[in-house]
Amino acid sequence: MRKVDKYVFDAVKSGEKTVETRAATDSFRRIEVGDILVFSCDGEKFEKEIKNIKIFRSVDEMVGKIDFKKIMPFISSVDEMKKVYDSFPNYRDKIKKLGLISFELK
Repeated sequence: MRKVDKYVFDAVKSGEKTVETRAATDSFRRIEVGDILVFSCDGEKFEKEIKNIKIFRSVDEMVGKIDFKKIMPFISSVDEMKKVYDSFPNYRDKIKKLGLISFELK
């Protein structure tokens, strides 16, 4: 993770953020339940095991199934979540084309 996103890294590490999401590209679709994700930020690393994976067509579909606070505990609304996703280059188009994949972490 980028150094500016250290707060996200810390939220995953502490267990406050229990779901990691990405645009559902082929490389992320190959990840399976039981796989280990390695999180790295500013020279610090830790691992989390994946306990569940789901693919969604949209942010709205995803937040209908997963509490947005599990994905982004540091925001206050779904609209704010959408703005975060939209802030990443080309992410709106990627989500529209590929959907979102969620990784529930142990």
